[in-house]
Order: sequence, then structure tokens, then C-alpha cells
Amino acid sequence: MSTTQTNKIEIIKAATSKINEVDFENLSFGSIFTDHLFECDFKNGEWQKPVIKPYAPFLLDPSSRVFHYGQAIFEGMKAYKDEDDAIWLFRPDENYKRFNKSAVRMAMQEVPEDIFMNGLKELLKLDEAWIKRGKGNSMYIRPFMIATGTGVIANPSDNYKFMIILSPVSAYYAGEVKVLIAEHYSRAANGGIGAAKAAGNYAAQFYPTSLANKQGFQQVIWTDDATHTKLEEAGTMNVFFRINDTLFTAPVSERILDGVTRKTLIDLAKSEGINVDVRPVLVSELVEASKNGTLKEIFGAGTAAVVSPISGFSYQDVYHELPNNEDSMALKLKDKLTNIQNKIAEDTFGWTVKV
Repeated sequence: MSTTQTNKIEIIKAATSKINEVDFENLSFGSIFTDHLFECDFKNGEWQKPVIKPYAPFLLDPSSRVFHYGQAIFEGMKAYKDEDDAIWLFRPDENYKRFNKSAVRMAMQEVPEDIFMNGLKELLKLDEAWIKRGKGNSMYIRPFMIATGTGVIANPSDNYKFMIILSPVSAYYAGEVKVLIAEHYSRAANGGIGAAKAAGNYAAQFYPTSLANKQGFQQVIWTDDATHTKLEEAGTMNVFFRINDTLFTAPVSERILDGVTRKTLIDLAKSEGINVDVRPVLVSELVEASKNGTLKEIFGAGTAAVVSPISGFSYQDVYHELPNNEDSMALKLKDKLTNIQNKIAEDTFGWTVKV
């Protein structure tokens, strides 16, 4: 190992790289990680010296608050490499702002921008060989923070560990996605933590999703907690509905995550002259549109898959198949977005940031 100092970050390089052991043609999403990680601790009332070091397990006290009171947040981002081997991030400022918004809601310490951004960029530079060129290839970035303060008293932690890990990914294809509209379970509630990327939000989805899986559905479209009449998110993604030639999506709220891909698709659609209606969408509207033939598409939107078309939905034991569209808005918008992310098309919006 060798140790250097860059932008006040201590860098400890791995003695050897794992990269030659990786089959980049057959990557399973989020299961392979690069040689290094970024780490910075908050303790004694201040952020400590950040470090980039070899990826490896680490020890935590059994009484760490993350285990007992669930103070844990994360983000999902991607980096891309263009044909000139330059590395680009996509709207990292949005992820940074949302990360600290989550931290505030979970009574955790906010991360300074220089620690977040400089750590991310230096880590990408160090492991840049893991980022492969070509549309569909990218580096999935997982910044996260956990409570490391000790003791089982039910108070917020006073110590935290902020980390960034990297996972190379290729084109994400989930196959045919059929969804079940939730009639009992909810993803989040008013006054809760649905708008934060808190780890517990995702754990709470696993059980109802597993019930849907047993019925032959891949995901759940969540409805509002009070009436179960409003359509909110699909699985872990924001969701869009195309009725005739208008795209509908629910407004962000305490229950609905302010997705970066969501807001990007809205802006892209508007720039293409597509009518976008951001308002609560009722289950009854969706069922009626399916019956009268005006429902053309449903698709999820998120960092991992970018856009995930849905082939059909079930509600009250009635399955509604969606038509096959040659003029799919979902695929058109996905293509435009990924072209910008991969620097194939001009970024007229100023979304891409060079590392």
C-alpha cells in the first residue's frame, strides 16, 4: 500500500487491484465493488480527516445506534465515461442537497459539501479504470451515512460515519414488469420519513412486495396511507402514467421522494413539447383509462434503471394489460436522457459535471 495526500484527503492505495477478476460483460447490479472506498467520521463535535482506503469490512460496536434506532441514510448516483475517457457526473448537486435533507429529517449530522464532492471525485479518479465507456455502462455510486454513537438509550447519535462505495454496472433490464396496486400497505405516511432516503423506508417495503411476488407481480404501486385512492410510487421508483398523450405523475410530498430522474424526465418531456400534468392521480382514473383505451403507458423512473416500463397492473383482483406502443414516450425519454448522461448528445440543461 502507498499513502498520499490530495485536497486534504488521505489516500491509501490498495496493494493489488481486483479489476482483472471482474467479468464486465456479465455484471449483476450492485454486487461488485471497486478497489477503494471513501470514509469520513463525525465525532467530538466535528468532522475528522477524510480517507480513501482499500474496500474492506469494518468493525462497529454492537451498541451502535444504527443497529438499534435505524439512523441510516443513502443516495444513489452514477458516473459515466465519454469517448475521450473523461468522467462525468449527472446532477450531483441534487443528490448532495437531498442527502442532507435526509440527514436533517433523521436528526443526523449534515455532511459538508467539500467532504461529499471532493471525496466523491477523488474516489472516482482513483478507480477510474472501473468505469467503462459505452452507452449502458456506468459507475453506480452509493454515498451513505450511519449512526456510530454507542449506547442503547433512545436518543440521536453523536457520532456518524459517512462513506462512499462504487459499483460498476451495465445496462439494467428488469424484464417484463407487472405491478400490483396496493390496497392495504403503504410506503409512507404524512408526517413520516417518506421523502427521506432512509434505509428503513426500503426495509418496510420488502414484506408487501414479497406478498406481491408470490402472486406473480414484480413490484407494487403504492397508494396513499389515508385512503389508498391516490397512486404514488412504483416499487422504489417514482412513477409516470401516460393517458392519451399527457404524462401524469404525483407531486412530491412528505410521502413521495423528490427523485432526480423524475424531475429530469419532467423537464425533458416539456422540452419535447409533451404535456406534463403533476397532480395526484387516482386509482379510479387509471382503471377507467385502461377500460376506455386511453391508458398508453406506465413506467417507473429512478437512478438504477432510469426508466422501467410496466406491462400491466392488477387492482381488486382484475388484471389490466397495457398496449404495446411503437411510439413509447418512456423509451424516447430514456434514450434522450441516457444520451445526455453519456455525452452522446449536447447537454443544453447544464446537468452534467466533469470530474
